[in-house]
Amino acid sequence: MPKGYWIARVDDVEAYKEYIATHSEPFREFGARVVRAGAPSGPGNRSAVRNVVIEFPSYQDALDCWHAPDFVAARHLCSQPNADVIVVEGYAPPGGV
Repeated sequence: MPKGYWIARVDDVEAYKEYIATHSEPFREFGARVVRAGAPSGPGNRSAVRNVVIEFPSYQDALDCWHAPDFVAARHLCSQPNADVIVVEGYAPPGGV
């Protein structure tokens, strides 16, 4: 089963910190872990102040966490112009390679 990911491009770092600090329990509940966070680089591309990739054991876990009541209540902290968040399904190549 493919992993799931939240990919966030954050411009309001303080709102992001508040979001994570006040809603860390659902991350634990759904097995999330931050796999990338920090300053971006990309010649010629507009980059957010912070880009974050959060990995979940499965795509379904990523969706379930996004729809968890604690996160629904705080979505205003991760909506434009503060951040752009998408939930994506990881790639599981045939044969597990």
